[in-house]
Parts: sequence; C-alpha cells; structure tokens
Amino acid sequence: MSLNPILSLGIIFLSGFIVFRFITKLRIPSVTGNLLMGIIIGQEFLDLVSHQILSASSFISNIVLGLIAFSIGQNFSIESFKRIGKQVIYISVAEAVGAWLTVTFVFATILGKPLYVSILFGAIASATAPAATVMVIREYKAKGLFTNTLLGVVAIDDAWCLMIFSISLAIARALSAHAGGSVLLFEAALKGIVEIIGAFLLGMASAWVFSKFARFIRTPTELQVYTLGFIFLTVGLAINFGLSILLSAMALGTTIVNISRMRDKFFNTLNNIEAPLYLLFFILAGANLEVSALKSIGLIGLTYLFFRVLGKVVGAYIGATLGKAAPKIRKYIGFALVPQAGVALGVALVAKSDFPEVGRIIFNTIITTTVIYELVGPMFTRFALLKAGEITLKQGSHE
Repeated sequence: MSLNPILSLGIIFLSGFIVFRFITKLRIPSVTGNLLMGIIIGQEFLDLVSHQILSASSFISNIVLGLIAFSIGQNFSIESFKRIGKQVIYISVAEAVGAWLTVTFVFATILGKPLYVSILFGAIASATAPAATVMVIREYKAKGLFTNTLLGVVAIDDAWCLMIFSISLAIARALSAHAGGSVLLFEAALKGIVEIIGAFLLGMASAWVFSKFARFIRTPTELQVYTLGFIFLTVGLAINFGLSILLSAMALGTTIVNISRMRDKFFNTLNNIEAPLYLLFFILAGANLEVSALKSIGLIGLTYLFFRVLGKVVGAYIGATLGKAAPKIRKYIGFALVPQAGVALGVALVAKSDFPEVGRIIFNTIITTTVIYELVGPMFTRFALLKAGEITLKQGSHE
C-alpha cells in the first residue's frame, strides 16, 4: 500500500509516542529509541514512511538544526562564561579539538581515506550529547566540583563542534573540488574562516534587527511567532548566501542572549514546540538509514567509535592540565563525554547533503555509532562520576 504523507506523519508521531511512553521505561535514551523506531518503520523494513516525507528530510533537518543551533547560542552569554571559568573553556576546547584531530589523523593515515572525508569524520567526532550526561547526573544525584565542571563542559561543547564543522566543511569542499590537482590547505582554511565570519555577521545583524522590533510584541503567541520567524529568516538567508546555517542561527541566539533584556522569554517560548520537531528529526534520520550499506562501514565504525573516545579523553586531560584542574578532573572527565546524538546527526546530514556519494557512508556510520554511544555512553559517565567520588553505586540502586 502506498502511504500518503499525512498518513505517514501520523504513524511517525504515534511511533514517537510509543518511544516516550514505553521504550524509555527500558532505560533506553529517547534519541536511541526514536532512531530505532525510524529504522523499523523506514524504507528498509516496514516501509511506512512515504517517499514524499523522506525527500523532505533535508528541509525538515534545516528547520530543526536552526532551532538546535539557536538554543546552543544561549549558552554563550558573557555571564555564563564568567560563571564557568577558564577551566571549563580549556577542557571543552581541548576535548573537542582532540577528537577532531585524532579521528582525522587516523582516518587519513591508518584507513587511507581521502583527507576531505577524514576531516568531516573528525569534525563530527567533536560533538557530545549533553542530555545523556545530564540524565546520569540527575539519576545519581551527583554533586561536587567534578560534576559542576562536567556540566559546564557539555553546555558549550556543541558550540565548538559547530565552529569546527563549519571550518572543516569549507576545507572539505575545497579539497574535494581539487581532488585531481593541488590545493593549498591554507587557502581552504581561509575560505572556511571567511564563511564563519560571514555566518556570524549575518546572525548578529539579524539579532540587532530582532531586538529593535521586539518592543512591538504584546502576547505570548506573538513572541513565539516572532522568534520562529527570525530563526527561519536567518537560516534561509544563510542558505541563499552559501553560509553555515548552524553558525548563523547560533550567532543569532548568542547575540540575543547578550543584548536583549527579554532573552529568557525568547528561548523559553520554543520549549513547547521543540519536542515534536526533534521527534520528527530523529525518526526520519533512522528512516533514512540504508541497512544494506552497514556491511561496508564495519571497520570505519569501529575505528570511529574507539578513536573518538581516545581523542576526547586525551584532549580533556590536556585541557584540564592547562587549566590547572584537580587530578580527578584531569583523569576522568574525558570518559564522561562519550555520549553523542543530536548535533552529530545534524552535521552528518549536512555532510550527506553536500557530498552525496561519501556523505551516505558518513551518515550511516554516524547513525549506527550514535545508537551505540547513546547506549554505552551513560555507563562511561557513571564510571567517571564513581571514580571522581561524587556518586556511589548505592545511590544508583535507590533509583
């Protein structure tokens, strides 16, 4: 039976309800549950998602990525940087860059992948999933210096990922375009920096106009419509100008949080619409998985799984050492950064869109590893909190 798009949407949202109502009770993260549900109802198994919906995945992902990036921007307020301190900044930058460089190096040298493909895998490796980490902290009621530092790191980690990925994407485009000849890496990096500056300028300009006309808002409905309008306007302009939609939307959120008195209202107004959009995003990501391609990503997936964690652990150790953090933070905080989900999937979708041939391999690899990371990541986080002495196994047994 050929399903129409509306019927498919109904099936998608009811599948999401099943995930939230039942599957999460099995202690499976909702992101993993939605991805698995998407795989089940997708083209490879039950085929309950219409081709019109699947073909609109890029459009839907741009909307959701704009919302995600805008929300990440609120973590970049001047007050928050003063509060979290230099240790968190050192650690978060070092662990993100550590994963990026480690995965890039291993893919380019050991696996022999083209440099532009290796750079993309490395950039995606820098992302961490804050929700899974926070979930473990809340479950075990963790408290202390290590926990506070960890919360600060995961709060801003994805912002570094967006910047790293934007630079990497520009470099990858330049390298792939000159695959048959020579290209200066410096020129490619310079192009990436120009794109980043352009994206930030667009986001800042949008935020300035946003703040000037915000005084005309009178009701909560107007507030929500106005905020969504500017997010989509910024994302749309970024697409037209060939700039990063992620950085443009993040710059919009960052500027608003630093210049507007109503900043909390602008971010809070999105709370009641984000859940169904995120659900749609993750289930469609799972539905787009090509199971037949999984055979070809075995070694790639295993390499990515191991060396991303290694890069995070070593990078976090170096950052904590530079920031003169306590020994327990230096030794264990990297292990608490294993989970990976939303932002990684989002930027993998961007890679798939920009590089259709190799992007399929990247996307399928990241979906597969995301499911694994989301299942085992909380165990690593619990291990780190135990070693840091800020939870006990007895605390977990009471939950």
